[in-house]
Amino acid sequence: MVGTEDEPLLARIAKGDQTAMRSLFAAHHLRVHRFVLRLVRREDIAEDIVTEVFLDVWRQAARFEGRSSVSTWLLSIARFKAYSALRRRTEAPLDDAFAETIEDQDDTPEVTLQKTDKAGVLRACIDRLSPEHREAIDLVYYQEQSIEDVSRIVGIPENTVKTRVFHARKRLSELCREAGLDRGWP
Repeated sequence: MVGTEDEPLLARIAKGDQTAMRSLFAAHHLRVHRFVLRLVRREDIAEDIVTEVFLDVWRQAARFEGRSSVSTWLLSIARFKAYSALRRRTEAPLDDAFAETIEDQDDTPEVTLQKTDKAGVLRACIDRLSPEHREAIDLVYYQEQSIEDVSRIVGIPENTVKTRVFHARKRLSELCREAGLDRGWP
């Protein structure tokens, strides 16, 4: 389901149409979940946020103004909720009993194999980018959002988005080179 097909769904959702809500959820939940998971890096928190996003859509569908696509609106809501959750999250102090349960981080044969996998290396390199650069790469390349839509989602000027993408790509190239990843693929 793309762009213009989503707006009539929102109009139906605003009138309480549960079938329309299920359709919108089916069309967008995976994309929203992946985006949020990349931001918060915890599956349980990502699932909660996705639920909150679609609850907000159910409650506020009538407020959609159409200044952007529905997917951009959803990602904007998701981004706001993800960063709010990250600000709220407090880490519990580490006690000795818990410390003993932490798994040894030395490479296992499986991890060694994953390190040779180029996709895994690329994901690891993306994870080493700053949050702003990681977000820009995610929205442009994984979520396939335009520079204009990223600007709306993140709330920054388009030129700032372009600058972030440029610097993110440059840094990602350096990280990949350091990790032994050449430009060729497979």
